[in-house]
Order: sequence, then structure tokens, then C-alpha cells
Amino acid sequence: MRRPNFLFFITDQHRADYLGCAGHPIVKTPNIDAIAARGVRFDNFHVATPVCMPNRASLLTGRYPSAHGLRYNGGDLSYRASTFTQVLRASGYQTAAIGKSHVQPMTNFPAEQRADPASIGLIQEAWADDGEDYDHETPERYRGDELYRFKLPYYGYDHVDMVTGHGHNCDGHYAQWLRRQSPDADAWRDPNNQLPHNYSCPQAIRTRVPEELYPTSWIRDRAIEFIDGRKNTDEPFFAFVSFPDPHHPFTPPGRYWDMYDPSAFQVRLPYEAHENPIPPLRWLHERWREGKRVAGGQEAFMAAEQELKEAMALSCGMITMIDDAIGQIMDALQRSGRADETIVVFNSDHGDYLGDFNLLLKGAIMLRSINNVSFIWADPQAKPGAVSHALASTVDIAPTVIERAGLKPYFGVQGRSLLANLDGSSTLRDALVVEHQDNMTRMGFSAPCMVRTLLTDGYRLTIYKGESWGELYDHAKDPNETRNRWDDAAYAGVRARLTEQLAQEMMANVDQSPRARRRA
Repeated sequence: MRRPNFLFFITDQHRADYLGCAGHPIVKTPNIDAIAARGVRFDNFHVATPVCMPNRASLLTGRYPSAHGLRYNGGDLSYRASTFTQVLRASGYQTAAIGKSHVQPMTNFPAEQRADPASIGLIQEAWADDGEDYDHETPERYRGDELYRFKLPYYGYDHVDMVTGHGHNCDGHYAQWLRRQSPDADAWRDPNNQLPHNYSCPQAIRTRVPEELYPTSWIRDRAIEFIDGRKNTDEPFFAFVSFPDPHHPFTPPGRYWDMYDPSAFQVRLPYEAHENPIPPLRWLHERWREGKRVAGGQEAFMAAEQELKEAMALSCGMITMIDDAIGQIMDALQRSGRADETIVVFNSDHGDYLGDFNLLLKGAIMLRSINNVSFIWADPQAKPGAVSHALASTVDIAPTVIERAGLKPYFGVQGRSLLANLDGSSTLRDALVVEHQDNMTRMGFSAPCMVRTLLTDGYRLTIYKGESWGELYDHAKDPNETRNRWDDAAYAGVRARLTEQLAQEMMANVDQSPRARRRA
């Protein structure tokens, strides 16, 4: 029996409810919807952490950030870390990463100073430097005219078409290619040269980059080339096709810019809907009202209703462009003659507040909009059109792929296979942890925050390290999380029980690898 191929689509900063198949009333995603119609959609799927780099590392390893070591953006996934792509490659799979990887830093910006240099001795870190090169995704590697090549395999991938950055200003192999297409490439991407528009939303840029030269199109074309190259081989393949959109800045090109009218959208949860907002939410609100918000970078901020509607409309334009690209890739898969033996997966690395309590982007406020992401698995073994309510996580992807390939996982995988849920079954786990650890001091905290969240079928409990306050929401009575029950005496017993359950889950997630070689 031939082993299955895997075509894995992933988007960036794309909340779960912004798909047609998830019930969004406006955004058009017919090609992703068609994938869902062929398989099972997990509507209670959550990230291991709502941040790009650590969650992508959790996807590759099947382990939580606290175990694999890439806990926040700006770090590195150690080459010592085992990945499911290495397992596939070792068993004969052809493996490819096409698009955004982001398990190494994509910028040259220095990190925030975390310790007094005078307090550090001759040995700088608790983990010794392994002497390896972890700068393969930084901009300077792609400044030359000659295509940058780095040592393969790269975390288990034998083929890499690298994209770094976001929006129209992506870097990597894509930027090297774009500069060969036109001498105006860098000018196109300069915000000062953008096309005229009347949008007020921060980071809304009407790019001059043509649709066919935009990063989404380049990734589409590279994916089609890879699939076309598999026509005359019997070897199974795993293709990771990773789109940097709809992550901000909001830069849908050409016809996708005004495909959606901002007036058609609504701000479902304004800030005023929260009865007792936590300190970082109040801090962001005060900064907004005082005209002191920082809205041009990666940090969460609050925005006015019109700004939010514009961000929603532009995000939908970026999503529909991705959907169109996925449709063309799926057509190529069909032409290759290998569609019937290929499992197609759709996922995202984390969500975006996108208007919840007037927020944009992502941060340490653990709303469902940044933690809940799409996960669709279309497989001949899946029940067509099924929806599973299983409490699932990014850490479950690696063991699921490994088992479906007929292989065994390595010791230390913390996720659980979802294969038993392909018929829509919701039986998997009673509780799930979401980790978050910041690499910068922001959102009104006095130091980089560390957060742990416990999700159950009925509640969300979130504890912030060193803070006297926390969060507890009763989802049966308050699905939109507008009333924090942390200090509610009627919920004291629930808080105690969930806190103990969170402690148990955190102990279960302590790294067990490597195993002992001897008894003593």
C-alpha cells in the first residue's frame, strides 16, 4: 500500500472564524471550504502559544515551547530538536518548505536587555552555544543577486523556498526573485510610494506590487512547481506551503484591496462590552484615549471602529487571495495524478484580535481570537464534512502526521494523534494548556510577562506570573468572555479546582527527553 502524501497549507495570524466554512458571513474562501467539505474541521483547535516562532516550532516538534526551548520570538529552534519532518525524510519522504518558515529570527533588531551584564560571568547562558549558524532567515543573507543557499536538510526539509517578513515587504528568496523581475521592486514596497487611498487604519498600505508578483503568488507558483516535479516519481512527499498573510501590515494587492467594503463589517465586541477588564486591557485603552498608542509595529493596540472595519476588510482581501492561490495549487495536485493519495491540511500559526474589545494584532491578553485557529484535515480516512469539537492543539499535528504515515514518533512528543477524531469524534482530552512568554516589556507590565492558560469545555483560567490578578471565564454563561470571575466569591471553588488542574497539566508537560540510559 502506498504511503500518503501531505500537502500542508498554513496562514499567518488568521483567526479561526474568518473562513466561509467556519460561518463567517462575508469573507469568501470557496477553495478552503472545499477542503473542509472533503474532510474534518476541528473547531476547538488551539495554538500551543499565540506567537509565530514558538508555535511554529511546536508544530514541527509536537512539543510545547517550554520543552523545545523556542519560547518567544527572536530565539532559535535548536538543530538538536527532532521534528516530524525529519521522521518523514528518514523514511523516504521528499520534504519541502515553501514560504514562511520562521523558526530562526527574521530581523537584525537587538533583543531587549534581560539581565544586568555585570551580573553575568564568563559563561553567558545556561545552555552552551552549539556553534551552529542560526541566521539563515535574517535579511542580510538575501541581499546578493545570487540565490542564497544554506545547508540542507533544514529541520528535515530537503527543499526550501524561503520567505521572511510580512505583507508586501517580504524578504528571503522571494525578495531576491522580485528584484530580478523589476528594477522598481524596492520602490514598489516603499510605503511612501504607495497608491493613493482614503483608509485611516494604521498599517494599511496600498502596495504597488502587482498581484502576480506579490508573495502569495510567488508561494503559489513555487508550490505548483514542486507538485509538478512529483508527477513521475513514486516517492511520497510532504509539502509545507506557508503564506505570510493575512498578518499585518494590511497590504492586499490589486483587486484584493477593495474587494471587501469596510462598511459591511461590524465590531462585535467593543471595549465597553467588558464589565471588568484586566490591567493590560485598561492600559491599552488609556493609551488609545490619551493619544499615546503605538500602532506601527508588532505590539497590540486599540483602534477606532472605522479603523477596525478597514482592517477586517483588508484582512479578508488577503485571505481571499490566499484562497485563490490554494485553488490553483489544488488544481495542480489534481493534474499531477496524485490527488487521491494526498492528505490536504489547512492550519494557521495563531490568530488576531481583529476588533475584539477594540484590539488589533496579538499580545498577552489570552482571548479566543488569538488562540483558536483553523485546523482542517482532508483525508480518505476522514468523514466528509465532519466537524470535531475535540479540544486539540498545535502540538497534536506532529504525532498525527507521523502516525498517518505509518511511522512511530520519537520519545518526548507531547501532543496526541487526532486520527481517532477523523469521524468527528470529540473525545481527546478534558483540558489543554496554552503557554505565552514575552521577550519584551510591554502592555503595561513591569517586566516581560509569562502567562499560562487552562482551557476546558466550560472555562478559561489564565494566570499571569507575579500578578495578584488573573482571569476566569464561564463559557456556558459568558461565551464572549465579558465578565471576569477571578475575584467572584461564587467561583472560588471553580478557581481552586482549575488552578490545581493547570498545575497538573503543567507537570505533565515537563520535558521527559532524553530518557535515562541506566538506572543510576
